[in-house]
Amino acid sequence: QVQLVESGGGLVQAGGSLRLSCAASGRTISSYAMGWFRQAPGKEREFVATIRWSGGSIVYADSVKGRFTISRDNAKNTVYLQMNSLKPEDTAVYYCAIARSQRATIWANEYDYWGQGTQVTVSS
Repeated sequence: QVQLVESGGGLVQAGGSLRLSCAASGRTISSYAMGWFRQAPGKEREFVATIRWSGGSIVYADSVKGRFTISRDNAKNTVYLQMNSLKPEDTAVYYCAIARSQRATIWANEYDYWGQGTQVTVSS
């Protein structure tokens, strides 16, 4: 059974940083793209970042470009999201997911497995 567990969320002041981790079990992630999504209260889930299986292709949402960095350690079966210069509008539950293929994708319906999410709250 594939399981994704996110960690690293919390409460931070605007301008601060957090590093999210997503540890996978039940499947070796090295052959699959990985992604991060987020969902704020009252809003739909939105794409944040995705990384190809090899790390060679990375895409960010415009809203986080230049502030967030996605990376992966296939040996540890883990993907990360470094979030800097956080803003109150970044407040959301953050989810990681395993894509159906090696190709990095921004579309949620192209991801097979999802974690339970970790809360990120940015105070002003």
